[in-house]
Amino acid sequence: MKTIVITGASSGIGRATAEVFLEAGWQVGLIARRADRLEEMAGQYPNAIPLPVDVTDAAGMEAAFDRFVQQAGRLDVLFNNAGMFGPAGPIDEIPLDGFEQVMNVNIRGMFIAARLAFGHMRRQSPQGGRIINNGSLSAHNPRPGSVCYTLSKHAITGLTRSLSLDGRAFDIACGQIDIGNARSELVEELNARALEADPNVVLMPMMEVGEAARSVLHMAEMPPEANVQFMTVMATKMPYIGRG
Repeated sequence: MKTIVITGASSGIGRATAEVFLEAGWQVGLIARRADRLEEMAGQYPNAIPLPVDVTDAAGMEAAFDRFVQQAGRLDVLFNNAGMFGPAGPIDEIPLDGFEQVMNVNIRGMFIAARLAFGHMRRQSPQGGRIINNGSLSAHNPRPGSVCYTLSKHAITGLTRSLSLDGRAFDIACGQIDIGNARSELVEELNARALEADPNVVLMPMMEVGEAARSVLHMAEMPPEANVQFMTVMATKMPYIGRG
């Protein structure tokens, strides 16, 4: 049975992706802070392993990864997904503590998860595995007022490129999926903020979150000698991402 750890697995893209992998027969480690949601999922799927922990807790994350590998036998894939949008607005209106919270979750948390996955994949036998980072369309074109989130997602692109290079010697592939407006709790919250600011605003188109989840499964199921390094999946009627 193939194995995967998914961070941010209790809601949104993470939960949808976990359900797709569980239904495809993978053994899935579920990482998120909300233990009740993880236990509820595990009650529906015998191949789910709930691992409640905050991704910014380095010691807790290490224990969660160790527990998963002890139960599953190895780690084939990490979907490095957990993240937050944070405060919105022009940069001079962003409080530093809000900025630091986004960096802590979106960069430090993803660094911790990638570091642990890389270590397990490097040491296991047979050696190797795959890390899939959840970037964002903001890594191409940002939303207005998204300086914290956009900065963090450009950092994740750097993480992806570095891991893709450094992982070659250990048969560790790294790719990134940049998702544009999948219908998730995060996007619904952003739309609610936009409507509160301007009731007449035209909201950007959305797609079902399952389309993003199935794209992650496609990336994970590539053979070891192939890698989708960057994939962009977005609602068809969203603005063209190649604009300046």
